[in-house]
Amino acid sequence: MSQYLAEEAIEQAAIAWLREQEPYTYQHGSEIKRDLSKAVLEDVFEDFLQRRYPQVPQKVLAELKQEFLYNSGADLHQRNHAFHLKLSKGISKSWKDDTGRQHFGHFYPIDYEDVHQNEFLVVNQFTIIGKSKRIPDLIIFVNGLPLVLFEFKNLFNQDATVEAAYNQVQHYTYQIPQLFEYNALTVVSDGQTTLHGMYSSGLEWFAAWKSIDGREVVNNGFALETLIKGLLVPERLLAYVRHYIFHELDKGQLVKKGAKYHQFFGIQYALQETLKSVRPYGDGRIGVVWHTTRSGKSITMAIYTGILRQLPELKNPTIVVQVDRFDLNRQLFDDFVAAKDLVGDVQIANTTDELRALLSGDGGGVVFSTVQKFNLKDNASGRELEHPVLSTRDNIIVIADECHRTQYGLVQGFANNLRRALPQASFIGFTGTPVDSKDADTVAVFGDIIHTYDIRQATEDKAVVPIYYEPRLAKLHLGNAQLEEEAEEITGGLEESDKNKILWTAMEDAAGAKERVEAIARDILQHYISRAEKGASIEGKAMIVCMSRRNCVKLYDALTALEGCPEVAIIMTTNIAKDPYTWHPHVRGKEQMEAVKARFKDPNDPLKLVIVRDMWLTGFDNPAMHTLYVDKVMSGHNLIQAVNRVATVFRDKPNGLIVDYIGIGDKLREATKKYTSAGGEGKVAFDMEEAFELARETVNLLRAMLPGGCSYSNWPAMNAEERRELALTVLNHMVADDDRSNRFLLNEKKLSSLVPIVKSHATIQEIANDYIFFQNIGVIVRKAKNPVSNIRKKEDQVKNLIHRSIGSDNVIDVFEMAGIERFDISIITDAFLATAKEKKSGNELKLELIRQLLNNEIKLRSSKNLVKYKKLKESLEKIIQDYHNNFFDNLVALEKLRQEVAKPLQEEDQRRNQLGLTDEEEAFYEILANHPNALQDFDLIKDLVQKILAEVKRSAQQPDWYKKEDTKAQLMLAVKKVLRFKVKAELQEILEEVMEQAEARYKQYNVHAA
Repeated sequence: MSQYLAEEAIEQAAIAWLREQEPYTYQHGSEIKRDLSKAVLEDVFEDFLQRRYPQVPQKVLAELKQEFLYNSGADLHQRNHAFHLKLSKGISKSWKDDTGRQHFGHFYPIDYEDVHQNEFLVVNQFTIIGKSKRIPDLIIFVNGLPLVLFEFKNLFNQDATVEAAYNQVQHYTYQIPQLFEYNALTVVSDGQTTLHGMYSSGLEWFAAWKSIDGREVVNNGFALETLIKGLLVPERLLAYVRHYIFHELDKGQLVKKGAKYHQFFGIQYALQETLKSVRPYGDGRIGVVWHTTRSGKSITMAIYTGILRQLPELKNPTIVVQVDRFDLNRQLFDDFVAAKDLVGDVQIANTTDELRALLSGDGGGVVFSTVQKFNLKDNASGRELEHPVLSTRDNIIVIADECHRTQYGLVQGFANNLRRALPQASFIGFTGTPVDSKDADTVAVFGDIIHTYDIRQATEDKAVVPIYYEPRLAKLHLGNAQLEEEAEEITGGLEESDKNKILWTAMEDAAGAKERVEAIARDILQHYISRAEKGASIEGKAMIVCMSRRNCVKLYDALTALEGCPEVAIIMTTNIAKDPYTWHPHVRGKEQMEAVKARFKDPNDPLKLVIVRDMWLTGFDNPAMHTLYVDKVMSGHNLIQAVNRVATVFRDKPNGLIVDYIGIGDKLREATKKYTSAGGEGKVAFDMEEAFELARETVNLLRAMLPGGCSYSNWPAMNAEERRELALTVLNHMVADDDRSNRFLLNEKKLSSLVPIVKSHATIQEIANDYIFFQNIGVIVRKAKNPVSNIRKKEDQVKNLIHRSIGSDNVIDVFEMAGIERFDISIITDAFLATAKEKKSGNELKLELIRQLLNNEIKLRSSKNLVKYKKLKESLEKIIQDYHNNFFDNLVALEKLRQEVAKPLQEEDQRRNQLGLTDEEEAFYEILANHPNALQDFDLIKDLVQKILAEVKRSAQQPDWYKKEDTKAQLMLAVKKVLRFKVKAELQEILEEVMEQAEARYKQYNVHAA
């Protein structure tokens, strides 16, 4: 099937794909007899309860129905949360029968065990009346509960994007909130792009579902079909609703989250392996889930844990979440606590005694502990020779976060103690990086890889942003062979640990040289300000990594001494007994440290830079952080973990950047080799050379889109008129084809996001002229597409910064280029059209500008007169569509726009003046005049309009009047009295149109202007 479908065709395709799967059935919304103010099919839900629980008395079932469908909460998010808990966990209820005997039961609104006991109904064009009347495109009802909402847009309409569909859903949450009390999943699609997410999430958290089986990724297929066949299969949909959605509190606000496809399938396969591998059925080696860092691994672990706790086969298991250092893994614990809906209560073993007490009992639960807590203790008879057995239960599962080498001390050490303590436990590893140890036998400890989600796929899916690498001031290139040879001569005969300590101290001393630190401080400040400057890139946060705490302080002092330095904080452990007293400003207790963390994670807080040595390099997530400045030697697992601090998706953040001051490039390449040799694909970071090559390729793509014979190589030497003519030629070529202009803008935006990374490249001048030219063309194409709004400057686009770096130019005025002195509908006259015919060039631009002008004029007037402007909007769209379908040329299109759209708007202004109607009266006049069977006398119509307007204004003086049913009813009654005995027919239809017009125009009515 074609990837490019109109809205109705997309809707029908979705229905067809759903109906292929049993037990889905279909019904058109107009065929369902119901109360239009309710979103639930209550009779269907009632039938399910009676069918599922036939032994329960009718009175109890009626109470159950009420409890399931009534959701308490002050706002929509709270009500949705309340319903989701009942949906996923069910409710308990007790009652007495006629004999007084007590009964107890636990009830679910869905039969999760037998999918065929549920009714799956697909309904399109389902009318709901809330604060407004709205008709969502498609809804999946399960047992009458509206769990899945689809909103479709037509790909052929330039404005009908998935963004527009998402925006419409956000309006629905205010207009028909009763639908979203029950919503589990929201899907938006324009026929090419299909995304799923939670109704309350930002669009950046909506994602494509790219696999049907979890093994093969579908990147180029019809995304809606993949979503339906990969997620909305009845069994999977029920599993997703029950286990893969949860609400968490963030700064007092409820945030609803749902799993992405890689998380869902990773967990599904992990559950299969768990049931095969746990003792006594298997050998206890469940396997390893390898999902690249920052792709939601913590949430994956939390959901997996929550499902384990509910599996009847495991009989209330104990889950031990094992980390290496708790202070570096606080984020994981916080994520588990936030997912309390799924996981339940989580306990921390702060001491060895606490750990032994928690694991010695028979009850299940979730216990966080460091592996070091499995240590040997001193007792009355001396130190323990071996770790005591804490439990022989076989329903204990140990989840290892990151497969570090502490997992492999099976002969002696903490890992050996853990296995002695829990001899029948089973083990699973979750990691974002390959195993970082040459002698680590992953298979021997955990089993095979269960599921992989690598950097390449995560970047393609936009689960992480791409990371670029930029080497700067690498004065200490520690991969230098001579340095190592010289160090070996000096340290010969020493133990390896002593050699490393001496070498590290020497490197630290060299890295902390006063002149070098001051040079790095100046460079970091200049680099950060230019990267974070508004219009250059996202204004976010940055982290600096130093060799030692001493160097952290040195760099802090050097940075804060510079003019224009933003607020900076050092994040490090301190020892007041040993550290210099001058470090006292950087000493923080636990609560103070948490406060600093909260400030740094707040994108609006003035704390912009932090300096660290080890802390926050793992287990710390700050989406607003976009740059990592590295002045510390790192390698392998630690390096990848650190680098991925800047990979988290955040709003329009285009990428993360690693700026290297010490020479980690070789180590980064080694880490990439290790990453890909273990079966993954993609690079940890792209270096500047690759970014520059990508920029050059993008320039070539943009060149290929120019009209034939177009040359801009001497653009900087052209005079203003020559530049104008060249730009006009290119602009007309672009706006003549929507697809071409959209592709051009996408590539120009891509080039703009790359240039800040490569602006310091030695050969940047090779593409500087190209960049300036294409950025100027991009500006005027956007201005032609959005002439009135002036286009809000997006954070990820380079503006003044790059012009200052590699050249500058004035932006050509698009209206002047089209020969338009003013921009309002009065220009669209016979004289204007005659000018277009005479010049016979540039008419594509004129047509695009006139199209946008009329669009904006109609939008501006639409609230004043809904009836008229809806028809004009349809006429405008049809003319443009026919033009793009080559039914006529641009001159005919201009003539049609003048006659069929602009002329009625101009005549309307003239007629209103002639009739003596005010702007407010004119809209209601149109309503009455459009019903000639009801009214024909102009003087009578004018008199009625004035009376109707007075009644509308009287009602509109009340705040939020349109939300109050009694106020609206009183207004309708008042209008009805005005019209009674005056109109001959169509009274009800006129009343409805008057009410719709009143609400559209007077929602924000100013009382004082009445």
